[in-house]
Amino acid sequence: MTRLPQDRKQTALFIIIALLCLLPVISSPIALMLGFTLASIGWVPSQIPLAKLTKKLLAYSIVGLGFGIHLDTAIAVSLENFPLIIGSIIVTLLLGFTLTRALKFDAKTGHLIAAGTAICGGSAIAAVAPAIRANSEQAAVALATVFMLNSVALFLFPAIGHGLSMSQHDFGVWSAIAIHDTSSVVGAASAYGSEALTTATTIKLARALWIVPVALISSMLFSGDKKKITIPYFIGFYCLTISIAYWLPQGEPFYEVAFEASKRLLVVCLFLIGAGITVKKMKATGPKPLILGLLLWLAIGISSLGYILY
Repeated sequence: MTRLPQDRKQTALFIIIALLCLLPVISSPIALMLGFTLASIGWVPSQIPLAKLTKKLLAYSIVGLGFGIHLDTAIAVSLENFPLIIGSIIVTLLLGFTLTRALKFDAKTGHLIAAGTAICGGSAIAAVAPAIRANSEQAAVALATVFMLNSVALFLFPAIGHGLSMSQHDFGVWSAIAIHDTSSVVGAASAYGSEALTTATTIKLARALWIVPVALISSMLFSGDKKKITIPYFIGFYCLTISIAYWLPQGEPFYEVAFEASKRLLVVCLFLIGAGITVKKMKATGPKPLILGLLLWLAIGISSLGYILY
């Protein structure tokens, strides 16, 4: 008889924290850690279908993010920096595949880490995870790895840029290529200067377009043994929202609201993903996720820096 009130308290607390993640004061890494903390102390209500709920909310948030993609600008920047953008994506994904096998690491988790490194961190992982039918634990491990490296990048990149006397433009290009999440790119570039911020944001926007082909190809690769390849429906709707924002520019006020709402919904998804993993599960994965993420990050960071400077 005493268990029911306790379960209700845990459920109420869980829902309150999830709703708080909709507020701007809660960042993506904090949301992930909040969920992870609740899971570790056993305060995640068993009656909440985390996996099913997360899958649906992820799809909705990715679709809404399409309203924030300015198609003409993204295409123009993609063409201007095509060798660097496409080269870094392909090399990172191939290197991720090779290192995942060399480390004898879980293929789906390794691919998620590689996709997050190659394109745009948490957003790419959120889009690719359902495409390859990754479970919440695999997604959480990949997100935790990427966010950990993002935190380091915020402080490390501006210091390196100043140390190498990089121009505002060059630093903006480098940060957009070598830092995972858009939020961390913006943070590092804004600390370097206004021109760096503009350059970095535009190029990162262009890279976000590659979520679509990478998610589709990933879906095919990881469904290769199926009789019928399943293309995630939200990828089509993501393309549709991008097209709507482009062809109907008069709806810009609505698009801005939808884009911001989708970003906050994505933060809630990260909270739910974090709630699906515990310290015990993290220990079971070992150091391999961080090793893989660090090696990929070093590879893309050093190679892109060399390409930009020389």
